[in-house]
Amino acid sequence: MVKYLQDHIPKNTQFNRRTSYEMHPTYLTIHNTGNSTSSARNERNWLTNPFNKRTASFHIIIDENEAIECIPLNEVAWHAGDGNGDGNRRSIGIEICESGNYEQTLENAVQLVASMLRKRGWGVDRLRRHYDWSGKICPRLMYDSGKWTGWHKFVAAVDTQLKEVNDILQFEHDYQWKQLGDALDGLYRVGEINDYTWAEKAYTRKLTQSELAWINTILYARGKGIAV
Repeated sequence: MVKYLQDHIPKNTQFNRRTSYEMHPTYLTIHNTGNSTSSARNERNWLTNPFNKRTASFHIIIDENEAIECIPLNEVAWHAGDGNGDGNRRSIGIEICESGNYEQTLENAVQLVASMLRKRGWGVDRLRRHYDWSGKICPRLMYDSGKWTGWHKFVAAVDTQLKEVNDILQFEHDYQWKQLGDALDGLYRVGEINDYTWAEKAYTRKLTQSELAWINTILYARGKGIAV
């Protein structure tokens, strides 16, 4: 998971960028910054730059290295372009940087968004584009001349991440992951399983319940003399 920092702009930031209006969010709204050279830190600093004369703000900015929470997630930010509509009043605005390694930034955004959805018990039906609220072509790098191919790929990737993470094994203690990895490593070395990936996934805490059930079924069948 990408490094996540809280660096809230001051409540007295000019142009009412910290509204202090309480919010009970029901959506996550995705944006691109529209700036191909700016990092997450630069975008956070722009919110408090005296040369910035816009009222616009956002909750989270993310790039290839980090995500920064600029405004509390239970407070209204002006990011959706729909005035006092649900975009501003009921959604968390997430800005995706366009600079640097954009593919890595997208991967970071997928993981962050999936984590936020999972924490709230939401699915991808809670995702919105800036475009959905105001008609602005944003996130612009997902527009694809009106086909929104990039957007559909992003939503699908978030959905996949949600499902994968929900299926990952849960252990109370760290040593249990190591024990499982050692067991699978040993089974590989004696030829009971022929793919070391399973041991690697256990050591890195990525093995899923479905995968372990599959491994157990294969080992059981082989123990009964069934050639699989």
